Amino acid sequence: MNINSSSSHKNKEPESGVLYIVGTPIGNLSDLSPRALNVLKNVSLVACEDTRQTKKIMNTYKFTNNLTSFNKHNSFKKTPGLINLLSSGKSVALVSDAGMPSICDPGENLVSHARANSINIICVPGPCAALTALVSSGLPSSRFTFEGFLPKKKSERENILLEISKNNKTTILFESPNRLKNLLGELKEYLGGERKVHISRELTKKFEEHIGENINEIINHFKDKDVMGEITIVIKGIEKNYKNIEINEFELKKELKGLISAGLSLPQASKYLAKKNNLTKSLIYNLY
Repeated sequence: MNINSSSSHKNKEPESGVLYIVGTPIGNLSDLSPRALNVLKNVSLVACEDTRQTKKIMNTYKFTNNLTSFNKHNSFKKTPGLINLLSSGKSVALVSDAGMPSICDPGENLVSHARANSINIICVPGPCAALTALVSSGLPSSRFTFEGFLPKKKSERENILLEISKNNKTTILFESPNRLKNLLGELKEYLGGERKVHISRELTKKFEEHIGENINEIINHFKDKDVMGEITIVIKGIEKNYKNIEINEFELKKELKGLISAGLSLPQASKYLAKKNNLTKSLIYNLY
C-alpha cells in the first residue's frame, strides 16, 4: 500500500462485527495514534482493563463512548457477552491500562475466543513497554525472549530463572517496584553479578530513567532508595568465554557446593570441575 492510499483510510469508520485490538500509550498520552483515536471514538463499545485509565484518554482527547471493564477478575464471565455482541454486528475495541492488549493481560483469552468464533480481528498497533525498553537498552535486540512477570510459585520461578541463566538470547521481564530488589537478588544468584542488565523505569513519562550496566551496579543503585514506577528489565544473554565454553555460574556453584558437602576439599572439588568443564581451576575456586 502506498502512502497516499494509507492516508486516505486513516479516518475510516470502524467496521461492524470487528474486534479491534488497540494499543494505547504506556505513559505519555501524546503517543496515541490518530488511527487508534478514531477507533476508540467510533466503535460500539470499548472493553478496557480499567475504565478510569481509559477515561483519562477520553478526557484528554475530549470524546466519550460506551465503556465496560474487562480485567483478570471478570474476563471469563464477560467474554461470552462480548462474543455475542461481535457476532450481532457490533464493533468492540479492546484496550489495556497501557500498551498493547493481550500482553500480560486477559485480552489474550478474548482474542482466542473471537478467532474460534470466526470473528474478524484487526490490530491497531501502539506503544509496548517491552520493545521500548529493549531498543533503548543497547543490548542485542535481534533475538529475544519475553517472560513478562515471573510466577510467584517458588518452583516455577526457579525453573524460569534457570532458563534465563542458560539463555543466549536477550530476556525481557516486567516487575513491580515493591518486588524489584528481591528479583535483583535472585538474578545475581542465578546469573552472577557481572551479567549485563538494563532497567527502564517510567518509560515515556516525565521521570523516565534508564539504569545500570550489570546486576551488581543496579543492586547498588537501589540499595538505599525506594523503588517507584513501572519497571522493565532487559537481560543480556549468556556469552561464550574461556575457549568458547558457555559458563553457567549458578550451576557450577551448585555442583561445587554439592561436591564439598560430599566430602571433597575446595581445591579437590575445584580441580575436578575445572577438568570436567575445561575451565581454569582458579575460576571455579573463586565461585565458592
